Amino acid sequence: MSAVGGSTRVTSAAIVYAVVHEGRSLSQAAPAALSDIADERDRAFAQACAFGVLRHYHALKARLATLMPKPLRRKDADLEALLLVGLYQLEHMEVASHAAVSATVDGARELDKDWACGLVNGVLRAALRHAPDANVLPDPRSEFPQWLLDRVRGDWPDDWRSVFANSNVEAPLTLRINQLKTTREAYAALLSEQGIAYTVGRHSRTALRLHEARAVTRLPHFNDGYVSVQDEAAQLAAQILAPQAGERVLDACAAPGGKTAHLLELGGATLDLLALDESTARLARVTENLARLQLHCTVLAGDAGEPSAWWDGRAFDKILLDAPCSALGVMRRHPDIRLRRSAEDVLEVGKQQRRLLLALWPLLAVGGRMLYATCSLLRAENDDVIDSLLGLQPDARTAPLPMDAGHVTRHGRQVLPGEDAMDGFYYCLLIKQPSC
Repeated sequence: MSAVGGSTRVTSAAIVYAVVHEGRSLSQAAPAALSDIADERDRAFAQACAFGVLRHYHALKARLATLMPKPLRRKDADLEALLLVGLYQLEHMEVASHAAVSATVDGARELDKDWACGLVNGVLRAALRHAPDANVLPDPRSEFPQWLLDRVRGDWPDDWRSVFANSNVEAPLTLRINQLKTTREAYAALLSEQGIAYTVGRHSRTALRLHEARAVTRLPHFNDGYVSVQDEAAQLAAQILAPQAGERVLDACAAPGGKTAHLLELGGATLDLLALDESTARLARVTENLARLQLHCTVLAGDAGEPSAWWDGRAFDKILLDAPCSALGVMRRHPDIRLRRSAEDVLEVGKQQRRLLLALWPLLAVGGRMLYATCSLLRAENDDVIDSLLGLQPDARTAPLPMDAGHVTRHGRQVLPGEDAMDGFYYCLLIKQPSC
């Protein structure tokens, strides 16, 4: 890989700084920073550096500490972020070492810190002289906080090593075929015509996984709504709920709209779907996605935990509760999560999940089905939450899931990160029984 300039490294460092020191998410920090880079190649390089640094943040910071004569001052945290970008290039990217060092030194000048050019040059050249043994694979456990290591090891004693190893690998780009526009076989043929390699999804009937990521605008008929980007595990939600023509369905936490669109694609034009989300700003993404796919439903801003403010009193045949969660199952896509989550966050989000589940249960028709989903892998957000509902609602029972992916749990199934190249997802299907 050829190197690009110092300003591109500064952009990467700015994204890292925003996540680590300002508490912003990658989804907030990266788009704005990257939009200032006109060249597609430079933009891709800057994104790869930022995401890579955050994926290996703990190990890179420990490595930097061994190379620095003394730690930087707090006001120079932007320079530390730049040094981490430089180290990431040397140890994880196919960038010529001289180019990586030179461009990172130029980045110090871009930060108006000419005094640090010698420091940056010295630290990175020391890293080259004392490079890690290429034959010794790093332990991915060194790149996650201890509280998370302990929680996952406790919940998944036989699988925790693979969870962390897979969470440190960049996720593939997976497509969901819009069956109202085309078939998986027909779209696969279009990919083949353009020399785009793919693998057919094993569990979702609409999934195609690309062997190499690419800009979505370069995909055949993307702007015509033939496909959307969605992980295969996430595609299972609509497939499990199986909306039928004429049914009344609630997507309770709908933004950004991937599952909303899939429900509409499967249910057809007569599906009566309400897409609800508390965030008006995030609902704009739902509207944009539906417009590109030429799909229509009712989109409404509201708190799923306060139905009295928006519910019209008509029961829903099916409800999808893709609950807000820690998102620990998608760390390979969002490496900032390992830096931004805490054990306290898991406790708080569990309370929110119980509130939503209990508030929405009365809205489900007798005989109706509710699918509870999270992209977490902790039992505190999954089976334990379902325990709360079953303990309080005698008309609630669990039902077998029409899927064989992942692991059977007390109440549902858990796909762990990387299994069949999928993200980590939990599903539990619930049925409302008639009152005795």
